[in-house]
Amino acid sequence: MFGNKSKRFKIIKGEGSVQTTQIIQDTKTGVNYLFHSTGYAGGITPLLDEYGKVVVTTVVEEEK
Repeated sequence: MFGNKSKRFKIIKGEGSVQTTQIIQDTKTGVNYLFHSTGYAGGITPLLDEYGKVVVTTVVEEEK
């Protein structure tokens, strides 16, 4: 489990340094999350589209 080099989550987009906003993708499910932090506080939530549905990106399996 810990020896596996593949990462479950990857950062799709990120902005800021003190105030950070990132879009993170779950590489197993394709679900996108919005993460925002300011100082020592932060929060994460599923990213929603204009219809209120969770944004899911197609996951492409990496060949080994």
